[in-house]
Amino acid sequence: MKIVLIGHGMVGHKFLESLAETGVTGVEVTVLCEEPRPAYDRVHLSAFFSGTSADALSLVEPGFFERTGFTLRLAARAASIDRRIRTVTTTQGEVLCYDKLVLATGSNPFVPQVPGRDRSHCFVYRTIEDLEAMQASGAKSRTGVVVGGGLLGLECAKALSDMGLETHVVEFAPRLMAVQ
Repeated sequence: MKIVLIGHGMVGHKFLESLAETGVTGVEVTVLCEEPRPAYDRVHLSAFFSGTSADALSLVEPGFFERTGFTLRLAARAASIDRRIRTVTTTQGEVLCYDKLVLATGSNPFVPQVPGRDRSHCFVYRTIEDLEAMQASGAKSRTGVVVGGGLLGLECAKALSDMGLETHVVEFAPRLMAVQ
């Protein structure tokens, strides 16, 4: 049996751990991970700004993929799925056949449709690469603006403040953390 897992975040990796724990044999698992690194703890992503390394945030125990025989493809993104013939085509044009398809794609950050959102030095707060880019930009800046006063927005604002930036939070609701 061939399984293709699209997404290697927290949920995708938990699926792999559960599958490995069952001791199932005769299963070929291919994991498409669009990021350049294996699954990591996004819940504690803010700890990256206080010195926690990307390796320390990793959810993958050393040797996991070697031990299980699962194949992890980093920086590999699914472009299309053909359910009729059971294939996934990657953005590189590779076609993967599957018997079972698991979608664990996570979420996409909401970016308001405001002019300038696509300018350089505008970031979302989702991946370690986003945070690294924020650090690099923050090292050359004096001021930072966070759009969104929810939990992640306020964590981001604290990180900017800790970098020594004059920090502003823009929230569209009448108060911070309106959903919480």
